[in-house]
Amino acid sequence: MAESSDTMDMKEFQLHEKDTGSADVQVARLTRRIAALTEHLKSHAKDHSSRRGLLKMVATRRSLLDYLSRSKNDRYKQVIEKLNLRK
Repeated sequence: MAESSDTMDMKEFQLHEKDTGSADVQVARLTRRIAALTEHLKSHAKDHSSRRGLLKMVATRRSLLDYLSRSKNDRYKQVIEKLNLRK
């Protein structure tokens, strides 16, 4: 059985074997969901409820990245580099 994309994201960003909720993992999962929802909105431009959900996810990801940058700068840099978020 093929692994879901969420499971693959978790394995790549986990700090230890049972880590499912660290900021790194949450940012990776949110990034995957944001990308999928962005593609959906390209073909469904009038889907305003999904657009609102997208904006909430982006704000949550921003908050998590701010937390990582303040407290664990080395992990922040790794996450940014792996996910290719900053230009």
